[in-house]
This record gives sequence, structure tokens and C-alpha cells, in this order.
Amino acid sequence: MKQKVILITGASSGIGYDTAQKLAIQGHKVYGAARRTELMEPLRECGVVPMAMDVTDGESMAAAVDQIIAAEGRIDVLVNNAGYGYLGPIEKVPMEEARRQLEVNLFGMAHLTQLVLPHMRAQHSGRIVNISSIAGRAVILFGGWYNVSKFAVEAFSDALRMEVKPFGIRVSIIEPSGIKTPWGIIAADNLETAVRGSDYEKPGLKMAETFRWAYGSFDLMSKPRCVTRAIVRAVNARCPATRYRPGRGARTIIFLHSILPARLWDSFARLIGK
Repeated sequence: MKQKVILITGASSGIGYDTAQKLAIQGHKVYGAARRTELMEPLRECGVVPMAMDVTDGESMAAAVDQIIAAEGRIDVLVNNAGYGYLGPIEKVPMEEARRQLEVNLFGMAHLTQLVLPHMRAQHSGRIVNISSIAGRAVILFGGWYNVSKFAVEAFSDALRMEVKPFGIRVSIIEPSGIKTPWGIIAADNLETAVRGSDYEKPGLKMAETFRWAYGSFDLMSKPRCVTRAIVRAVNARCPATRYRPGRGARTIIFLHSILPARLWDSFARLIGK
């Protein structure tokens, strides 16, 4: 297997951490980026290079890309993994939180992609792997701004794929279902905060309770390693797929959302929060 120079964001925990470790063990040169570099120190043992980066800070992203190019002369793969979720009714989620989700999940990813693309075009090869979600294909109750951000990742990735193919650059999207990470509990806490004292309190608290139960269940949610496997396939495949849908029920949920009438899907989504 040819060694690739890989930059992966959100590498300080969860799926990003696991993926950085796996790719480094396979022999790739991996740069793991995150705000908290101390959490990535154990990854040095398998060859990962921790880098400080905030995907809402253009200067930190530019500095990281420049550092990699100076050291390696190229960037073969960009894995846009950093993400953020804040659930709640659209009426009650503060606009600063809505903007933050778009800044992290869309604009940060887009800016870093812009910084990397000139180098990939120059070498006439490259691979970009964007981490989306089934929430980018199917709206969930109180998903609101998180859904908006992930739907945007889908459109961004599709547009990018068409634009850069002539330059030998491939774009893949990862659309996981529910994965057993701390994200679900954090999302439940945010939802509870958003609905307290509002007309949305009863269904919102019930939905938060459902999230805690689902993400606390050992068997209901898929393990992060299934997403890691999908990302690794997208990185290593000779002809990577456009979309990978890891996790229990991902394909089924997306299929049902595509065929069910909107009113029926809405009823199904609201049923989960009752």
C-alpha cells in the first residue's frame, strides 16, 4: 500500500481519534488536528502528528496546511471529521448556536477544503472524505439546525465532487446512523437546556430522554469502529464510493425517508418524541 499524507480534523476523540490511529498503523503519514492537542499525545506512539487547529479559525487552518506542505510536500487525503451538534426547537435555539453549528460543520470544512485543493490540483490527485450523517438525509424531531448543517454538507460535497473530478480528486461522504459516542448524551443535554420553560418542554424533554436511553444502550447504537472502517475504505479504495452508510439502520432510514410521504415521515418522527 502506497503511503499517503493524511490530514484529519476532530482527531482528539471518538471517531477521529480512532481513524487517525488506524490509518497511522497502516503506514500512512497522519496529521491529527484538533483544538486540544494534549488529548492526541498518545497517538504519537503509532506515528500520528498532533496539530493545533480550530476549524472556526482560518489562520490556524492555513498554518496547519502550510506546516504539512513544508514537511511533506503534499497532502493526499483530507478527512473533514470535526463536527458539532446542538439540538432544540428552531424557535428556541439561540442564533449564536445555530451559526456555530454552521461555522463548524459547514464553513470550517469548506475553508479547510479550499486551502487544501490547490495542492491537490497541482499534484493532480487527492481524496476528500466529508463526515456527514443520516441527519443530512432525514430530518429528526428537534434536529433543526443540526439537520440544516448536515444537509448543507451533502450539497457541498456533491457540488465539490463534480467540480474537482477533472483534476483527479475524489470526494466521498460518510453518512453514519446513530453511533455510540458521547455526542448523543451531549445533544440530549443541549436539547433539555433549549426547551426548559418553553411550550416545547414536554416533547423536548421526552426526546432528550429517548436520546439518553438510545445512546446509553449497549446494543441499540453501532460502535464507532464501523465508521472508522468506512473512512479507511474511502481513503484506501482504488475507486472510492460516493457515499458510505455505516451503522445499524442507516440505509433503511434513508430509504424510508425517500419513499414515505412527508406527512407520514413527520408522524413517524414525532412518534419517537412521545
